[in-house]
Amino acid sequence: MWPMLNRLVELYYAGGFVMPPLLLGAAALWFAMTYRVMLLSKGSFGAKFEFDRKLSELIGLGKSKDDAYLLFSEEEDTLNKFKVLTRTVVMIAPLLGLLGTVSGMIETFDSLADMSLFSQSGGIAGGISQALITTQMGLAVAIPGLIVGRLLEKRQSALLNEMEEQIENHWSPLAMTGDSHSGGSHA
Repeated sequence: MWPMLNRLVELYYAGGFVMPPLLLGAAALWFAMTYRVMLLSKGSFGAKFEFDRKLSELIGLGKSKDDAYLLFSEEEDTLNKFKVLTRTVVMIAPLLGLLGTVSGMIETFDSLADMSLFSQSGGIAGGISQALITTQMGLAVAIPGLIVGRLLEKRQSALLNEMEEQIENHWSPLAMTGDSHSGGSHA
């Protein structure tokens, strides 16, 4: 365990000035995604459970379809929370990695200019190492974030469609007349 932790600390320092914002971005990304996973879950703490509960209250109070769509809009806003943060970090992480790459290559060329032919290996290796580490870190943040983000967006879209369908089914003309073939509301 400790050798692995030591290696991670070495990589952090070898990555240079780009590593702190990359790690901060990674932490923000995974916080936002964890929040969205919990919100989009089917359990009792998910947005669907809360929507069903509130929609039942509206129906019980005899509220209108407009009130139901107001509720829908509020739930949609809740579901969109941290969506922009997620997309932003996924877009910025590779760019920060590229910035680290450029910085590392500049360091490499600076070391080439300052050293004699037979003593260039240390400066070159450090610069190339920084370049590769930051690129790797930027991609390591962005790729999983992109994949998980897309899956969450797909789940969110399905959930919103389901919520809207509930509203339409309950307030459809057939449901309003009490026709037993209307399909009613399904939770």
